[in-house]
Amino acid sequence: MILPPDVRKLLTDAPSVLCANRIEDLEALACGGRENREWQVKYTLPDGKEVHEATVVRVKNGIAVNYTDPYMRRRDPDCMWIGDDRPSDKPRYAERFGRPFAELRTETLDWLSRQDLAVFAFEPGHLSIGMTGLAICPANAGFFAFGLGLLQGVVNLENRDEPFQPTFIIFVAPTFRHTHFGGRQAVVHNRVDVHEMFSYNLYPGPSAKKGVYGALLSQGAREKWVTVHASCVLVRTPYDNMVTFMHEGASGSGKSEMLQQPHRLPDGRLLLGRNLVTGEERYLEIPRTCDLHPVCDDMGLCHPDFQENDGRLWLTDAEDAWFVRVDHITKYGTDHDLEQMTIAPARPLLFLSIDAVPNGTALIWDHVEDAPGVPCPNPRVILPRDIVPGVVEGRVPVDIRSFGVRTPPCTAAAPSYGIIGLFHILPPALAWLWRLASPRGYHNPSVVQAEQMGSEGVGSYWPFATGLRVEQANLLLEQFVRNRRMRHVLVPNQHIGVWRTGFMPQWVARDYLARRGHAKFQSDQCRPARCPLLGYALQSIRIEGTTIPGWLFQVDQQPEVGTEAYDEGARILTEFFRRQVQKFLKNNLDELGRKIIDCFLANGTVEDYEKLLPVSDGVY
Repeated sequence: MILPPDVRKLLTDAPSVLCANRIEDLEALACGGRENREWQVKYTLPDGKEVHEATVVRVKNGIAVNYTDPYMRRRDPDCMWIGDDRPSDKPRYAERFGRPFAELRTETLDWLSRQDLAVFAFEPGHLSIGMTGLAICPANAGFFAFGLGLLQGVVNLENRDEPFQPTFIIFVAPTFRHTHFGGRQAVVHNRVDVHEMFSYNLYPGPSAKKGVYGALLSQGAREKWVTVHASCVLVRTPYDNMVTFMHEGASGSGKSEMLQQPHRLPDGRLLLGRNLVTGEERYLEIPRTCDLHPVCDDMGLCHPDFQENDGRLWLTDAEDAWFVRVDHITKYGTDHDLEQMTIAPARPLLFLSIDAVPNGTALIWDHVEDAPGVPCPNPRVILPRDIVPGVVEGRVPVDIRSFGVRTPPCTAAAPSYGIIGLFHILPPALAWLWRLASPRGYHNPSVVQAEQMGSEGVGSYWPFATGLRVEQANLLLEQFVRNRRMRHVLVPNQHIGVWRTGFMPQWVARDYLARRGHAKFQSDQCRPARCPLLGYALQSIRIEGTTIPGWLFQVDQQPEVGTEAYDEGARILTEFFRRQVQKFLKNNLDELGRKIIDCFLANGTVEDYEKLLPVSDGVY
């Protein structure tokens, strides 16, 4: 390997270094060694105090990890710092802590040089885009290295014709969370000649997954392309119509769920929703839903080499495995496909926050408790994409680009922004505006947060980006300008007004829109929503002979909500957008982007947004 001198010295000085060339090497180390059934990840701090980070057990279907601190079971959205002086809107380590990051970097490398280490090379998603990575982890945290290896793949260095030279290096030093960051999760990006990322915690979310995402965004910003925060699925209808959906949104917005079949009741019906006031339940009967061929779960690489300039955005998966949240799997039979893949997988998986015992089987509905009677809201399993049935290799074009939002209940007595109907049709300019605001939404299970209506920032990937906010906004706007043959929709989950729905809206919207294909909506089928931010609202739809009524699309028609509560919800949503979009009014914002934001600030109509960025004929 061709390495910076101080990194080479670090590896030379370490007591031992395991250089893994296969994922099996890391799986063997995940529990402290192949022979171990149970392993405690512990460290001794400089003051002599011992910290117990996690307990790891080897189970029949892989490795199960449980953190001792419930705070470590979810991603802290405010854990990133910038260690260099290159352009960035993110907080600087030096400004926050009052000393140059170079000092902490030296301390980190010195600490690692005294540890037994595990090292491996990777290429994100095995894609030849010029990014090559190296991970340097303490060997006793082998489960972290195993998870990172599953997510990013492992490059075999044994038989390479040329030396391996990383452009991105991950350093893992978990004790510094306690000694330097007050127990908080912390990730520091140091964008020098080799992009360095220092992970000072052992939850994979901020580092093994989103940290690598940050490096991809950084490279894309330099080369003018984007890795979207999205899942993607190719849908085949019962009539052999093929439609590709790309679903974006903040954590918890339904990206993984977009790859799943609708959850059915024991009798085969779909529970469309339950009225929280009256207790009434609405059902939908669809004998056969669409066939699903997943493309990506969370990160879609939209590299220029993949584009066809046919009016659609083309993407491919940027990962080797998927970090799937399973909080909604609460009992056997909820999701037969996912249960089957995880109970008897083709190769070992990594389970997080799943209650398991050595030599047992990790079951994705057995969630650990954060407190007595309080299950962890963010149990996870890392699922290699090559064991997913029907998975699509390579690039695909996007036909429908959707955005998901977690919404609270909305009633006349308690108005909220839960006024989004089952789905809305958005003009491209308005769809771009939603990606600037990117509501984190109601009761988010994936992140540590204090408020219900936070923002995940531009593209819903801003917490992971290292550079400039407006730069990312311009890159996303270019996607909307260049690709106008796509339909844009907005989809809620959890609630539609007073109705508790879970993720059923996006499952129904996916099946309906796929069956509809590229057919245009007639003028009597939709109209501008009462809240202009919601684009067009449908009057009703019919799917497989069942009509879904208009009050599930136009929430003001629900008697438990009414126009007054709806308008208050619209005000809440509009004020939230107003706070978020103001951040983008900078000199380097694209002129079209400025016009779109000005349109919103001037209380523009849906028709006004359409004029700013017209769609190709036939998209609506």
